[in-house]
Amino acid sequence: MIAMQKAYLKLANGRVFEGLAPAWQTAASFGEVVFNTGMTGYEETLTDPSYSGQILAFTFPILGNYGVSDGHRWESAQIHAKGVICETLFDQPTHHSCEQTFLHWLEQKQVPLICGVDTRELTKVIREYGVLSGAIVYDAEQVVDFNDSMAINWVEQVSPKEVTVHGNGKYKVIVVDYGAKENIIRCLEQFDVTLKRVPFDYDYSAEDYDGVMLSNGPGDPKQCQKSVEILGKALARNKPIFGICLGSQLMALAIGANTYKLKYGHRGHNQPCIDLIKDRCYLTSQNHSYAVDDSTLPEGWEVTFRHLNDNTVAGIRHSSKPFSAVQFHPEASSGPQDTFYLFEQFYQQIVTGAAQ
Repeated sequence: MIAMQKAYLKLANGRVFEGLAPAWQTAASFGEVVFNTGMTGYEETLTDPSYSGQILAFTFPILGNYGVSDGHRWESAQIHAKGVICETLFDQPTHHSCEQTFLHWLEQKQVPLICGVDTRELTKVIREYGVLSGAIVYDAEQVVDFNDSMAINWVEQVSPKEVTVHGNGKYKVIVVDYGAKENIIRCLEQFDVTLKRVPFDYDYSAEDYDGVMLSNGPGDPKQCQKSVEILGKALARNKPIFGICLGSQLMALAIGANTYKLKYGHRGHNQPCIDLIKDRCYLTSQNHSYAVDDSTLPEGWEVTFRHLNDNTVAGIRHSSKPFSAVQFHPEASSGPQDTFYLFEQFYQQIVTGAAQ
């Protein structure tokens, strides 16, 4: 039996949800409370650096049922969420790749959990009030000072400090790592490329390369002004650039457009988007709080994808230059892989550009 204690999720609007937490948890955890609608993929989700600074609630009622693998499904070496909220926790998992239980993994990484919470009701609260600051505590009377954890520049926290090189292919691609999911690297490695993975503030704009990949990452894109300045110089070279998630928002800022914060964001791998160019719909994997304001896009730029739930921008591109970006995750992990073709399009732009 696992020793449990009473725990409380306190929200900045005054709502309190009671639940249970493992006895090893002692310190309060603070963060921005968000929800994810995926039915599987908790390993990939929690190791996604884009969740830095956030306490993550899973709307699917069961967590831990297939345990935790040896890391081959992880998107980084760490759990980046500040805490986990769930309804029902399974601690006797069944799966051929299970190496440890979900709860043991959280204890090993020292990530707090509160279970027994009505996550559907919590989701309704967030949808009504918007994303809220929250805290996992163990005393119902504890007074909580709700600091804005997202005021921190989380990209600076999770971006690598050193340059690394992956592969030995014909074409040179700069991967700007703002908190990249590992599956972006895995997807790119399927092509004839050498990947140079650089920190968020590394100035690659004058280097010899055939294309640039702008990764996902956490937080407010407007906190990354140095990244925007570097990207602006790279855009002037007219070489292929492809952005994912935060990379899409940074591309918008670099061309003079604006971004804004969504009420409660898009998180899950069942997010419907329409490809406006092909008039075709896809279910996509998404994880973001911010979106591009299409009314501020300059001349020569167009919207390529829209989110079908709220009509927000899910993709942009230049009408004649090899610049494009999407708000969702074509690398999936977890989620549908139907939009992998966007990597193929980016690679074809690289090949074509190098031949000119």
